[in-house]
Amino acid sequence: MKKVIKAQDVELHYTVEGTGSQAVILMHGWGCNHTTLASIEQLLTGSFTVYNVDFPGFGDSTEPPVEWGMEQYTAIMEQMVKAEHISRPIMMGHSFGGRVGIMYASRNDVAKLVLIDAAGVKPRRSLKYYFKVYSYKAYRRLLPLIVGRSRADKIIDNYRRRVGSSDYNNASPMMRRIMSRVVNEDLCHLMPMIKCPTLLVWGENDTATPLADARKMEHLIPDAGLVTFSGAGHYSFLDNPYQFAAVIRSFLSEEMKHS
Repeated sequence: MKKVIKAQDVELHYTVEGTGSQAVILMHGWGCNHTTLASIEQLLTGSFTVYNVDFPGFGDSTEPPVEWGMEQYTAIMEQMVKAEHISRPIMMGHSFGGRVGIMYASRNDVAKLVLIDAAGVKPRRSLKYYFKVYSYKAYRRLLPLIVGRSRADKIIDNYRRRVGSSDYNNASPMMRRIMSRVVNEDLCHLMPMIKCPTLLVWGENDTATPLADARKMEHLIPDAGLVTFSGAGHYSFLDNPYQFAAVIRSFLSEEMKHS
């Protein structure tokens, strides 16, 4: 079933499948939408009511009209939970969705939290990275004065396409600003506030959110355990679906018994 709520000047679209008494909320990564987590949804609908969201700016949900940060993305999930009268959900977040899960669970009553190759630890940046960033900002500011605005925009756009990430290049101007903001929000200070049992699922070859991030989260979240998949990358749940399913069934075994 497809549903939508209007809040914070956006339309939040999501699907609801299953009839279990316990709710599970699935939250996709940046540049994706609810279909990315379809295999997890299918795994759970026999035992749970599964809410699978399109974050604002992705899928069918509308784009934020202003530059959002993690606070706004988390707040709209809180509004959805309230609108659906959900009590103590199980939260599952992949990559960017893990960021939302961390912030949500740090200040709300959550039954269990599953973080899959999750973001939330601010990346350590090299001097080369900062040199590139600040050089680009200076280049973008000064070039229009030299060659004119129209030509400068074309040159800068071509440069960005060569050196920028695919997620950044494929985003609209507003979503680029939002992406730049959220990836630099460090959520480590919130992790000790998470009181629910937490499962960390990681691909050992994840380069987007490296395994070192998972180990840091395991240390900071009071009741956390880490499972790693050999040979898997940032989409560990797709790279190793059978082992992922076994791990999730084990972690949620009590809830499945009482569904």
